[in-house]
Amino acid sequence: MKIFIDSGDIAEIKEAAAMGAIDGVTTNPSLLAKTGKPMRQVITEICQIVDGPISAEVLATDCDGIVSEGRQLAQLHPNVVVKVPLIVEGLKAVRVLASEGVKTNVTLCFSASQALLAAKAGATYISPFVGRLDDLSEDGMQLIEQICAIYSHYDFDTQVLVASVRHPIHVVQSALLGAHVATIPFKVIQQLAQHPMTEAGLKKFLEDSKKIPQG
Repeated sequence: MKIFIDSGDIAEIKEAAAMGAIDGVTTNPSLLAKTGKPMRQVITEICQIVDGPISAEVLATDCDGIVSEGRQLAQLHPNVVVKVPLIVEGLKAVRVLASEGVKTNVTLCFSASQALLAAKAGATYISPFVGRLDDLSEDGMQLIEQICAIYSHYDFDTQVLVASVRHPIHVVQSALLGAHVATIPFKVIQQLAQHPMTEAGLKKFLEDSKKIPQG
């Protein structure tokens, strides 16, 4: 399973890339607003750091507007993936963009039926939001299981990109269910590498190393 970092923070992205942990980046207007920089400037900077899919979200909500913005974003860099909201107008736009060879990431997916429509429209990625479903006392990972099962029965090229990941368990479950990608906040990427037994073991090794005769 590929791992994308869900961030607009250049320092975070550089650190995750240095770990060899990430294959791509996802952004959204909320994340980019925190940078205080123009969206296209940040996307261009990210493309210079990570050689992989970089999702940049449109702001329009009508088909023509989404297509126009999507074309402009796609021209920024060959790795840019146009992020489109899962609404009727968005699906129409995905079909047009896909026909032009523009890669798309259909976001804000909360049901298997939505995911099915996105795949039929030609989406490159579908982004189900597992954490937000969990917040509503629903099982977000059950949605991932449903989408993966449906896609496995048909000749869809759409990849399942697990989004709204809140903790390492979401990541492990995504991998076990066969999701293609999980997009993860930097904090969770760090947590993936941590375990108290690792820290305790390293501390013991370092303490014992002081007993080794020098010479």
